[in-house]
Amino acid sequence: MYDLTYHRATSVDDAAAKFSAASDGQLLAGGQTLLPTMKHHLAAPSDLIDLRGIADLVGVKVSGRSVTIGAMTTHAAVAENAQLASVCPAIVKLAGGIGDPAVRHQGTIGGSIANNDPAADYPAGLLALGATIRTNKREIAADDFFTGLFSTALSEGEIVTAVGFEAPEACGYAKFPNPASRYAMTGVFVAKRGGGNVRVAVTGAGSDGVFRHDGLERALSEDWSVAAVDGVPVSADGLMTDIHCDATYRANLIKAMAKRALA
Repeated sequence: MYDLTYHRATSVDDAAAKFSAASDGQLLAGGQTLLPTMKHHLAAPSDLIDLRGIADLVGVKVSGRSVTIGAMTTHAAVAENAQLASVCPAIVKLAGGIGDPAVRHQGTIGGSIANNDPAADYPAGLLALGATIRTNKREIAADDFFTGLFSTALSEGEIVTAVGFEAPEACGYAKFPNPASRYAMTGVFVAKRGGGNVRVAVTGAGSDGVFRHDGLERALSEDWSVAAVDGVPVSADGLMTDIHCDATYRANLIKAMAKRALA
């Protein structure tokens, strides 16, 4: 590890002030990406501002079908929340399938979306749910938040404080996980709202990160069924090819995972 100055923030304002005062600061949420990166000497911040002591950033609130999840809420806490499971079981299932128990008890929803790994689960869920990402400066629609590989609309030092969404009429999530990391080689989240409005988000497959699939959205808006997926062409263009599988295989996985999510 490199020499650095560690700060344990007591509030969002305190964290923002400490970040501004640092010459090359980094915000620490669950640390599941940042700490390994530092251990491999791929990042060397001058200051580490730990957000884990900020109680206001932790917790799940459900009011009717309106959901708010604090940015520092762990994956395990989301997965175990019975009230959330009663209105949006797919996001609970998604959280319960992230990594292993050690990762789920340390990793946070805010850290995950701020990192925006192209194979992470939460970006697909929030994009399909039409969520709003709240920060210490503004509110950002999920459609505008995820901008590319490991890239978001967050400005320097901007802190995610919560995510919010209205639970849809029906939703589901399915992923084909890497057997070692449990990251999604391809994952599909489907959500149906009133008036037949359907959103479908794909993670783990796009060469530019999470994306919505227009063809599946149109087909499922007309016919919310597994059978409707069969008639949708899914191109391999723009999909990833890596050591795990090629773009053509991922195109097939998109249809297969969409069917599982619907089922």
